Amino acid sequence: MRYVLASQSPRRQELLGKLGIEFDIEPAAGEEFYQGQTPADTVQGLAAAKAMEIMENYSLQERENLVVIGADTIVVCEGDIIGKPKDRAHMGEMMARLQGQTHEVYTGVALCYMRDGALCGDTFAECTQVHMYPMSEAQLASYAANSDGLDKAGGYGIQSDAAIYVSGITGDYHNVVGLPIARLYHEMLERGLL
Repeated sequence: MRYVLASQSPRRQELLGKLGIEFDIEPAAGEEFYQGQTPADTVQGLAAAKAMEIMENYSLQERENLVVIGADTIVVCEGDIIGKPKDRAHMGEMMARLQGQTHEVYTGVALCYMRDGALCGDTFAECTQVHMYPMSEAQLASYAANSDGLDKAGGYGIQSDAAIYVSGITGDYHNVVGLPIARLYHEMLERGLL
């Protein structure tokens, strides 16, 4: 079996490595459009679009033993989807909104593979609640100036400098990092993909 991760996220690459499989990295280039009736629908649709984009790069013969894994993560605060920040000022605005609140992190995962000559695209979504401490104006200003959250949904990484502002989580920690690896493992096992 050949595995391809349709993401350039180093965090997803590290987490997928915990499955003990070898995989290639082929980031999807398509535009990310948020559309869906629910946040779970949205992330599953985005993940599926990434996986399908990469699967389409392969011939029918090459697809026979191929599994493409797509993933996408969004932050939802008070019903609003918060994507990645445009710049440092925007990142500071995002953290100002999240601080002192509880928000949800959704990661959608798509598995694209062939089964009996037919293309299968299975998706699932995981949701984790993240509880944040309140932050002072000085802390917010420092965060906006120095954080590494520019490439992350919600403008923060739970595994990096924002960790000191997270008072707790309800759900899967790895989901917040960007890939619910335990659920992915069991979903792949169930489908005979490992």
